[in-house]
Amino acid sequence: MQTIYWLVLFVILLIIEILTMGLTTIWFAAGALAAFLAGWLGFGLAVQIVVFLVVSVVLLLLTRPIAVKYFNQERQKTNAESLIGQQGLVVEEVDTIHAKGVVEVKGQEWSAKTDEPDGRIAKNTVVVIDGIQGVHLIVRAREEKTC
Repeated sequence: MQTIYWLVLFVILLIIEILTMGLTTIWFAAGALAAFLAGWLGFGLAVQIVVFLVVSVVLLLLTRPIAVKYFNQERQKTNAESLIGQQGLVVEEVDTIHAKGVVEVKGQEWSAKTDEPDGRIAKNTVVVIDGIQGVHLIVRAREEKTC
């Protein structure tokens, strides 16, 4: 009778995975299924628990990195993440020492600073966004290309 609980746990974990698509509970669902099979084959509760834990952890550690790599390829970057690598225009001088500066990117204004502790970038300079730190864009002046 206790083996049915593993099957119920399997279904619950599978439903959670389908709803969240987080690639987390699927490994534990597989562990629950393996524990169900161990119980169905007549093994005791202790063996079922060990099978559940071993299968879940092994699958999580060995296959999750591969699954994340291939299943999240088409994930869209959101909001600020999508700004990295973009160009913007300094609308208020960027002065990292005085913690001021505003950059316009895609029609939106963002607080900005440089990566250098004493960095300054003049107004109307075109910048490239290298990263995000808290609520500030990390910018650098765009290098002019010479022919």
